[in-house]
Amino acid sequence: MYVRLLLALMLLMLSGIGMAEDGFKLRDTSGKLQQLSDYKGKWVLVNYWATWCPPCLEEVPDLVNLHDQRHKRDLAVIGVAWEYKSPAEVAHFADDMLMSYPIVLGDAEVAAQIGPNTVLPTTYFYNPQGQLVKVKRGLVTRAFIESVVSGK
Repeated sequence: MYVRLLLALMLLMLSGIGMAEDGFKLRDTSGKLQQLSDYKGKWVLVNYWATWCPPCLEEVPDLVNLHDQRHKRDLAVIGVAWEYKSPAEVAHFADDMLMSYPIVLGDAEVAAQIGPNTVLPTTYFYNPQGQLVKVKRGLVTRAFIESVVSGK
């Protein structure tokens, strides 16, 4: 796992692809480009998850609720699926869980731009200025997210 990630990082550095000056650029399952610079002025949570991961399943309702209530105002969620069998499996799962936020299929290029996922779930928090300010490994709750966003 780590060897593949390191090789991918080296290839990205040599090719000039990867982390852009304005942050990550990820293509979601609907084909839309998700880039950090498009979310200036909002908190952005990038959440790594897997269909087989019980804590991932537990946090989805809070992430959906927060995204639905706040994505037009001050907070956006982007999900990154890991260790999946097929894109169709991810799409079916996201539909069943009513995941209304964008979903990206995780790979080495995604990890090179966002960061590693040694534990699932893992959530990366970007502040409204686009700076990575927190990484939470393990389950996140609505209360935890709101405490990070409010600075408490």
